[in-house]
Amino acid sequence: MTAQPKLEMKPELPLHPAANVQPGASAKHFQASGKSTSHSVGSMKKNKSKLATWWKRLAILTATIFTAFCVVLLWDYLHEDDLVLARQADVLEGKFFDVPCSKDYENYKRFAGCTPTKCGRAVKDTVVNREEAERMLRIAKKGLSLGGSDGGASILDLHSGALSMGKQFVNIYRYFGEQIKDIFDEEDFTLYSDVRWRIQQVIAETFELDSTRLHLTKPTFFSRMNNTNAKTMHDEYWHPHIDKVTYGSFDYTSLLYLSDYRTDFGGGRFVFVDELANRTVEPRIGRVSFFTSGSENLHYVEKVEWGTRYAITVSFSCDPAHGIKDPSLP
Repeated sequence: MTAQPKLEMKPELPLHPAANVQPGASAKHFQASGKSTSHSVGSMKKNKSKLATWWKRLAILTATIFTAFCVVLLWDYLHEDDLVLARQADVLEGKFFDVPCSKDYENYKRFAGCTPTKCGRAVKDTVVNREEAERMLRIAKKGLSLGGSDGGASILDLHSGALSMGKQFVNIYRYFGEQIKDIFDEEDFTLYSDVRWRIQQVIAETFELDSTRLHLTKPTFFSRMNNTNAKTMHDEYWHPHIDKVTYGSFDYTSLLYLSDYRTDFGGGRFVFVDELANRTVEPRIGRVSFFTSGSENLHYVEKVEWGTRYAITVSFSCDPAHGIKDPSLP
């Protein structure tokens, strides 16, 4: 038998899509199919481009917000301690911020061992305890209940007897006479003198002075502030000022706070005005803040927004001619 030739089977090659045309398909159908495919590819590319642009913009926006947030956090971190000298929640054994002395003291007679050569501001929360501060607050409230300004700031000076009443001042010792003994007692004045002496000692210690060279001076007074609109210039406590300019006798100024910032009142912080950034003291009951009285410590009190702020200002002079005695019952 004659051998049959073997047929060589070649593998099928995949057809190109364009060649996959059914028999009888018209040229017109083929052209339409080609256009549809081309349009789909174009649409997909366009959509991908739009999506990529959207994601790019979202990434830029997210990065911008994140960067701004980080900048704010960094700014707060770097400036937090600079801007707030003492927070209400802090309990400070003693904090001192040094500033160069101004030339104000050159215009007055100098007293060795007392006239400021070391200047600054300090805060200490351990001069008086809370119970003593609350007793001082009761003294202030008893006296101020006898009168009060029509505006937002009232004062009571137990040394001179000055008390805000309406748009003027009266002398409580003359105005109320013997009735004043029904308001205050000897214990009130004993506590007042003791607290004043402790403040005098801590000022002398901080500024490296002989405490006996410091002399209590006027005005030294209780203050009560609220958000009532000012009626006279005496109610406008929020203007920046320099104690040594306002009262030439002042060399050292102190404040004992008798109410709490954010608990008893809003606003009302004590602000030192510095060239680069203001520094604030947030009142805390029993806190003593003190500073040299020259223009190195330009300051003001923020307007009280709500509630009532109580404090006592205790002032000292190096000039014995400006010294005053502690108050006493008449």
